[in-house]
Amino acid sequence: MSSVSYTNKGSRAALALAGLLLVAINLRPALTSVSPVLKNIAEGLSLSPAAQGVLTTLPVICLGLAAPLAPKMSRRIGPERTIFIILILLAVTLLVRPFSGMLGLFVFTALAGACIGIMNVLLPGIVKRDFPTRVSLMTGLYTVALNLGASMAAGATEPLRQAFGHQWAPSLAFWLVPAVIAALIWIPQLRVTHTVRVRPRDGHSLYRNGLAWQVTLFMGLQSSLAYTVFGWLPTILQDRGVAPVTAGLALSVSILCQVITAIVAPLIGGRMKDQRAVLISVMLLTLCGLAGCLYAPIQSVWLWVVILGLGQGGTFSMALTLLALRAPDADTAAELSGMAQGFGYVLAAFGPLLVGLLHDWSGGWDVVGILLGLIGLSAMIVALGAGRDRLVRQHDTT
Repeated sequence: MSSVSYTNKGSRAALALAGLLLVAINLRPALTSVSPVLKNIAEGLSLSPAAQGVLTTLPVICLGLAAPLAPKMSRRIGPERTIFIILILLAVTLLVRPFSGMLGLFVFTALAGACIGIMNVLLPGIVKRDFPTRVSLMTGLYTVALNLGASMAAGATEPLRQAFGHQWAPSLAFWLVPAVIAALIWIPQLRVTHTVRVRPRDGHSLYRNGLAWQVTLFMGLQSSLAYTVFGWLPTILQDRGVAPVTAGLALSVSILCQVITAIVAPLIGGRMKDQRAVLISVMLLTLCGLAGCLYAPIQSVWLWVVILGLGQGGTFSMALTLLALRAPDADTAAELSGMAQGFGYVLAAFGPLLVGLLHDWSGGWDVVGILLGLIGLSAMIVALGAGRDRLVRQHDTT
């Protein structure tokens, strides 16, 4: 009897992990599928550089604005049902978005960002709850899945556009397929019940906690660089003479390289007394990669996109890992996740927006590099606080 129970428990854990990874795959294609065909969208809908900046910014703003909805929906219907409903909504949104004109493109891009924002908040709490002794490993694994989804969309959207008769709309709509698959695989999770423990309020809000704000700012600043790369790297490279397919492939390779540090950085950081050295190291890699893509001879672009990917894989996975490492329990981790991703992604949205505005104003990319350098420097300063070996609620632990 015990062996049967063990097998059933193992099967449930394997199914839960598979569902978790498939959900994670859908957290970026709605965003990274746009930039490889952004020039085509702009030509088809007569979008100015500033409007293109708004298009790349909208979903990131909605990532943050929708984050507070996640715990409310989770408390009402449970995290499993919430994720299932949001996956279905995301699939419908991706189907309708490219065929609804200029207004629909902006509206449904924003809605796609909101869907992703809700799932973003719920996944760290599920990891903390279901895999409490393997938080760093599981965070790394689902970050890898997230990067794979982002990389596939970045690399395949332009070839899909060419395969669909040089039409960008069906190439964007294609990315509803992973959402449908994830929803189908997630169905067994709807039958799993968990005991919900509500931590009594103690009057110590995270919004009055300095460490919580440092974690939030690091999440926002590194995300600002990430979404700038997602939204603008292919356009930057095309303006420097790279062919559209190659520019999309460069973004795909950069994201794929994130897989390495997405696993390695949390494993190293989780074993260290504090994470400041790891955070500074991966941010320096990110800044070096960005500088190379902007200013180095274009023949060396593949070196710089690899360095960029290694840096950003580490910054993002470490930002997620901090949500667990700085929280004393799963409830606080979920609360910190909502705060960091809510405020953090709203802050992150200003990155791609300012890039569009600066490019429109200057007519080039040199000034953009200064902005990105300032963002990276700010992230390193914040990391010196967020990486300390402390908990956001010291008084909750014994």
